[in-house]
Amino acid sequence: MKVQLIFAGFLIGILAGGANLRAQSKPWERIAAPPLHAFNPHQPQRIELKNGIVLFLQEDRELPFVSGSVLIPGGSRDETTAKTGMIGLYSGTWRTSGSETMNGDAMDDLLAAKAATIETRGDNDSTSLSWDSLKGDTDDVYGLAVDLLFHPRFSAEKLQLAQQQAATGIVRRNDSESGIAFRESAKLVYGADGPYTRQAELATIGAVTLADLNAWHDRTLRGKLIVSVSGDFDAAAMEAKLRATFEPLAAVKPLPAHKEAIAETKPGLYFINKADVNQSNIQIVGLGTDRHNPDVPALAVMNEILGGAFSGRLFQKIRTEKGLAYAVSGSYGYSYDHPGMFRVTAMTKSASTVDATKEAIAQISALTDRPYSEVELKRAKDDILNSFLFQYDTRDKVLAERVRLEFYGYPADYLETYKAAIEKVTLADVTAVAKKYIHPDKVAVLVVGNGPEIKPGLDELNMGPAQPIDISIPRPQQEKKQ
Repeated sequence: MKVQLIFAGFLIGILAGGANLRAQSKPWERIAAPPLHAFNPHQPQRIELKNGIVLFLQEDRELPFVSGSVLIPGGSRDETTAKTGMIGLYSGTWRTSGSETMNGDAMDDLLAAKAATIETRGDNDSTSLSWDSLKGDTDDVYGLAVDLLFHPRFSAEKLQLAQQQAATGIVRRNDSESGIAFRESAKLVYGADGPYTRQAELATIGAVTLADLNAWHDRTLRGKLIVSVSGDFDAAAMEAKLRATFEPLAAVKPLPAHKEAIAETKPGLYFINKADVNQSNIQIVGLGTDRHNPDVPALAVMNEILGGAFSGRLFQKIRTEKGLAYAVSGSYGYSYDHPGMFRVTAMTKSASTVDATKEAIAQISALTDRPYSEVELKRAKDDILNSFLFQYDTRDKVLAERVRLEFYGYPADYLETYKAAIEKVTLADVTAVAKKYIHPDKVAVLVVGNGPEIKPGLDELNMGPAQPIDISIPRPQQEKKQ
């Protein structure tokens, strides 16, 4: 009897102790967070030459390296539809072909011996040439890069190799359901033949010639080049070197402003059957805005509340609480010089496709009718402001951002003013932009998955019949004839 009494007392003590522990606040919530340091990124030196070319110099003596780049206006959105994919071929063939004084293979060997690199790249609005080397090899590697910039010698053999590599990518572009989903959902927003969504085909890359590559290079090299150098160098000496290279060039001829009319997204339900998977990729998309919009700071905070990593509404509701998806995200996009995309993405097993889609749409609707809390606001703003510590924690990153701002015509203090604007965002601001920009009735819903395994079927979404999308890969005309 005595033992039983002792055991009972012990058990009561454990239960009481457990209740006390539960009553206590979580210890990590009591950790005091110090205020953020003042945001004062080390800005590079900006020099504008008389011909309009802009130089940026960012000294950084931490390591004995020097890197640089030349950013050139004009990219894939400017190529002709009949030769879609040309920029990818151009950027690859440029580097592998080499220059008039050294072919690409010899350049590879020389750079490897110096542990240096020279690369060429293409984007939708620009191309670029970049280099990186040890401080002691700066002059040699810079000389090679300049030679490649002004005297490329495009090779038929290297173009053919680039075409073969591009063809391999084309015939395999439907291997991944994620790749299909992101590609085809963007077409629902920008149009299948839009400058940001048209895709290279076997026929279009086969139509590209050496003359096309040379003509493109000659045309774009006359634009407003932005030359940036960072690393361990003397600023005065580097400025003199760059002036000697770029100041003799003719005055720049800016490309016409790129403006395209983007139609409203056609609402509806779309489906692509992929029989070799047991999961679904769900894309809910619409048209976004651009960074010139003064509502962007409030939209950024709204985005963080909606899809901000583990704390966002999408993650908390769809993954944590209901277990309907193993990956979920979302944001209202804003690009630098054209409208971005509103996109909510969820990846789930086939059987939960309908439930995950319904819940994602519900969370989008909740942006306009579910009140925001002070806790959500504070967490979202803190997450954005804290991210500055990692996004701009090195001089290289600050330089890259300054080049980007220069390229798109934003003021040099954009980062500082953007940060200040984030700090001022209120609950009323977030509510206002949600009501202004979020329209659940205007989105398109795309599901890429295994049709027979999606049970219940997509008709349960009550969005009308799912419209199939054809993702077959066209063959060149001569192959069709054969």
